[in-house]
Amino acid sequence: MTDQVPTSTDLLVVGAGPAGSAAAAWAARSGLNVVLADKETFPRDKACGDGLTPRAIAELDRLGLSDWLSAYPSNRGLRACGFGQELYLPWPGGSLPGRGSAVPRTTLDTRIREEALASGARGVENARAVDVLRDGDRVIGVVFAGAKDQPNFTISCRRLVVADGYRSQLGRVLGREWHQDTAFGVAARAYVKSGRSTDEWITSHLELRGTQNELLPGYGWVFPLGDGEVNIGVGALATEKRPADVHLKDLIKIYADLRRDDWQLEGEPRGVRSAMLPMGGAVSGVAGPNWALIGDAAGCVNPLNGEGIDYGLETGRLVAELFAAGAGTGRGTGRSHADLNVAWPATLREHYGAAFSVARRLATLLTVPGVLRYGGPVGMRSSHLMTVALRVMGNLVLEEDTDYVARLWRGAGRVSQRFDERVPFGEPRS
Repeated sequence: MTDQVPTSTDLLVVGAGPAGSAAAAWAARSGLNVVLADKETFPRDKACGDGLTPRAIAELDRLGLSDWLSAYPSNRGLRACGFGQELYLPWPGGSLPGRGSAVPRTTLDTRIREEALASGARGVENARAVDVLRDGDRVIGVVFAGAKDQPNFTISCRRLVVADGYRSQLGRVLGREWHQDTAFGVAARAYVKSGRSTDEWITSHLELRGTQNELLPGYGWVFPLGDGEVNIGVGALATEKRPADVHLKDLIKIYADLRRDDWQLEGEPRGVRSAMLPMGGAVSGVAGPNWALIGDAAGCVNPLNGEGIDYGLETGRLVAELFAAGAGTGRGTGRSHADLNVAWPATLREHYGAAFSVARRLATLLTVPGVLRYGGPVGMRSSHLMTVALRVMGNLVLEEDTDYVARLWRGAGRVSQRFDERVPFGEPRS
């Protein structure tokens, strides 16, 4: 914790991962008084594949971190393996950068937080948010647990951003609910020494086998970090009806053993960390009159690959734009000035609703026994089909794209939304 904790602020951001730090940076640059609080002391780790898609690269470029990022590995695309095939699929490029990267979260999150502080936000570390103070429906302060043998303390705020991750403890206090009737992810990652840590391709194995050699609805990955190590991990899809019956620590060891010779792995995986991820906006209660959930806390995770860094960076920027325009102040009319319980879900659905709807429908389909067993080999026989799959699975279709893949994806999303029993970021249809 800083020596002198601020007692009040225009905007309080709880959670200093990519989403929260991006929100703090953009809001501070717009002239708001911002406090950025986190329960940990930086640098700190997080369970993640560490991969940065071209969409995430674009957001880091927007933040002004291009020069910093150039010191880290650049990859050309995805090496997709499985069902007897190996395909090299370059990043589509187009309106997005034609490169990806991979940076450990201990490094990435620290750097984005530093950018927020350099932009004018004030940082508070080792501060765990435990409750809120309210004036009617509005949040007027957040209560933080004090350090050992120290009393709790409160930071008053006019507006609040909650970016405290997939568990979102403060989100639950505010009424956030995670609905597991659509697909969610379970994943684990580790680090291991590799003779191929400078490989120019990230690798995904789409034929993920369990401890009994059973085919699982998920994938394994190896992401080169350029520092003598790779990030290696496994992820599986599940729903309430079809839970993932996997032991992640056992599964990641099996996967690492299978990759040992090919990737010249040395020793056993270290630093194994796991997570269970809400996907595709499968949460409700994402905003109140003057507060909003962003990033993982809002379920902004890709249902088809578990990636969330790009959504975190984007939602941080989008919510800051609403704040800069006056949203959440209770004054004025129109979305930019509306209460956030109206403006923020509408913004999320505008940017992600159609894509999340069709993506989580497809992800749920993959959990049905037999679909992957029969469909996987068919898909892997076509490099064109897999190139299209990489683009939609990697969240690489932008709103301004007008090519046939983008039009088909958006069209499929609009059709899918008509059949949603629960719209992304919302309650069940009446």
